[in-house]
Amino acid sequence: MTPTTDRTHRTVDVLVIGAGPAGLAVAARLAAAGVDRVEVLDREQHAGGVPRHCHHTGFGLRDLRRVMTGPDYARHHIAAAIRAGAVLRTGVTATGWAAPRTVDITGPTGLERITATAVVLATGARERPRSARLVPGTRPAGVLTTGQLQQAVHLHHQSVGRRAVIVGAERVGHSAVDTLRRAGAEVVAMVTDQPRHQTHPARHLGTLLRHGIPLVTDATVAELTGRGRLESVRLRHRDGRTAAVACDTVVFTGDWIPDHELARSAGIALDPGTRGPAADADFRTAEPGVFAVGNLLHPVETADIAALDGRFAAAPVLRHLTGVPWTPGALPVRVEAPLLWVWPNRIAPDGPPPPRGRFTLRTTRFLTRPVLTVVQDGRTLHRGRLPRTAVPNRPFHLPAGWLAGAAAHGGPVHITVD
Repeated sequence: MTPTTDRTHRTVDVLVIGAGPAGLAVAARLAAAGVDRVEVLDREQHAGGVPRHCHHTGFGLRDLRRVMTGPDYARHHIAAAIRAGAVLRTGVTATGWAAPRTVDITGPTGLERITATAVVLATGARERPRSARLVPGTRPAGVLTTGQLQQAVHLHHQSVGRRAVIVGAERVGHSAVDTLRRAGAEVVAMVTDQPRHQTHPARHLGTLLRHGIPLVTDATVAELTGRGRLESVRLRHRDGRTAAVACDTVVFTGDWIPDHELARSAGIALDPGTRGPAADADFRTAEPGVFAVGNLLHPVETADIAALDGRFAAAPVLRHLTGVPWTPGALPVRVEAPLLWVWPNRIAPDGPPPPRGRFTLRTTRFLTRPVLTVVQDGRTLHRGRLPRTAVPNRPFHLPAGWLAGAAAHGGPVHITVD
């Protein structure tokens, strides 16, 4: 907890931390439902989250039923939250907790302490940089994540180099191709440690036909070289061969981790798979009155899935505001390799099903029509074959019909792949 200091102390009904699609969507729904004091904080100078510097199209299909660019999508959600009556404050950072549901913040007006009846954590996720991936070599300029690339190109209009290598072949990696081409850079290779790309086939084919970019599979980055500016990326293939690719820019994509520092500092239990707060189908954490939404829970889904989280979370937040007892799901749901994580990862057998009636999972490798088994205390609750291949870096889903058979006072639920 943060030591007592001279701060302005205020109270609100709902404090939302994070003004991306999830945070804005839950704030808009709550304010529109008549909650008087809904306040949204964001440490960035502008609300909207990641979409505001993603200038490609593809946003809004699931939640708005139309296709928009990232900046237009961000503006839509900002306008909806303000129109509903939520208060948006940017350039404001939550620095710690003074008490449960009491947050210390710092911003342009100085130090504040805000106590809320409900706190919604919507802090999102970030890509692991080169240092967190333990990539050896020198430390030249020209080493970026996708987020850094997009901000450099779209927000700051900076040059990012002439010859680029993209490390990652998932959806975000393909978006990085478009950003680099817009900046005038040639993409000389896309590299993945998987046996093939992980985006939708039509998207990959379109990238291949438009740009002719070679895809290097079953390979990892062994070393970065260069003095001052990046000069080459050395790749190591699965069979042990190495090869250097000359370039002055490398973009590391994917490999997401939740921005969970604020949750962790409150002592909120984290899920070992997602590394975000452990939460149930009502977005409730183990801390009474604290909810979590969006890519803080499932790194990383599309912006419209995060926004739908916000919409779904509004109802349980409203129930909490009316005094409904805080009884979050306590049964852990765990996965075993090659599965990576599952969400929701806490359940109450007599509680509500997950949003859209399904659990979301990720895998570390390609699984061709796998058979998923759900077991609790040696008892099989579900066994079924997926109708399609499960792909790394993309979600797949498990229907939640087996929930009714789980024992409320039993052990953890385990999901495995045959």
